[in-house]
Amino acid sequence: MHGMRRWAIMLGLGAVLATATLHPGEAQQPASPAPAGPPHAWLYGTWTGGIFPATETQGAACLGQPSVVFTRDVILRSSPLDITFRQRLVETATATPTGVDFRLVPVGPTQGGRVPPGVGFGCADPNTLRVERRGDNEIVFPDCEEFPSPLKRCMP
Repeated sequence: MHGMRRWAIMLGLGAVLATATLHPGEAQQPASPAPAGPPHAWLYGTWTGGIFPATETQGAACLGQPSVVFTRDVILRSSPLDITFRQRLVETATATPTGVDFRLVPVGPTQGGRVPPGVGFGCADPNTLRVERRGDNEIVFPDCEEFPSPLKRCMP
């Protein structure tokens, strides 16, 4: 009987401590994991569309001819008139509530005082790129005239 009383006291004490430290609903919500890697890690990989509406997002057809490729330090973009990819080095990437803002390593003007064609994404500033997430596998480059359509992630 003495052991049973001790057991009841321990259960009561546990219930009191649980209700004193938890607010309603806290026990059901797991702690959110800390973000792993840089703020643009979710973009890594190949994306299609942007220049034209995305059609094929599966397999070799998409992976073999992406519009944009994101890596940790470089963003590659294709051009409808050139077979080579243009690359821009990432200076900084800053998370936003809707996506990521990139500051790209600045490209200076040519001798004529103009930025080389195709060096940016058709945005107001060729050294910045704002990416907005529209879904798990869809993004847009708002206000970038060379990429008027949404981009979709290429899936293997």
